[in-house]
Amino acid sequence: MREVKRSRALLFGATPLLFALHQFVEAFVWLGLEGRIGTTAFEWAVFLFMLYAQGILPLLMPLAVLLLEPRGWRRHAIAACTALGAVVFARATYAVLARPTRAVIEHHSIAYHNAGTDAAWIAGAYVVATCAALLLSSHRVVRWFGIANVIGLTIVLLVKGYAFTSVWCLYAAVLSIMLFWQFRHHHVNIDRPNCRPAQ
Repeated sequence: MREVKRSRALLFGATPLLFALHQFVEAFVWLGLEGRIGTTAFEWAVFLFMLYAQGILPLLMPLAVLLLEPRGWRRHAIAACTALGAVVFARATYAVLARPTRAVIEHHSIAYHNAGTDAAWIAGAYVVATCAALLLSSHRVVRWFGIANVIGLTIVLLVKGYAFTSVWCLYAAVLSIMLFWQFRHHHVNIDRPNCRPAQ
């Protein structure tokens, strides 16, 4: 966070930290599934993991990209992704609050099941809201983060589709290290107003 130079980049700059906290929460899900923590703590861990993964993330990611984007057609397109993310946020958050989520271990991964978030249209809107916003960005590192996420999403869907939420979130968390590396070590910072946009 110390590397972020403009307030509009704070949300995007916080992405690696938020993913790290999310993975920390899932560690408690694992402990609960192994019977090493109480039922109440386990249920709260499942709830918090799903609330961020299914509800908050599809709004947070396009909003973070929108705040970075200068005026132009890309900003309007990313705003549309953010609006779609808000719809997913509302629907998924309601589902996580209103319906129970079941977490089970399947083939050494955690599978989360919630009847309100398993609908195909929610999954499709989720992917469009998060990945399209990244791909539409005028900032190169944001686009590469989006491309890598789409590649990872496809692989996870084919190999571990039954545990998609858990495995893709882990993949995105590890991948977000590239954002820290960009802020920390590169001479070109995505939060500078004179950053050259993509053509």
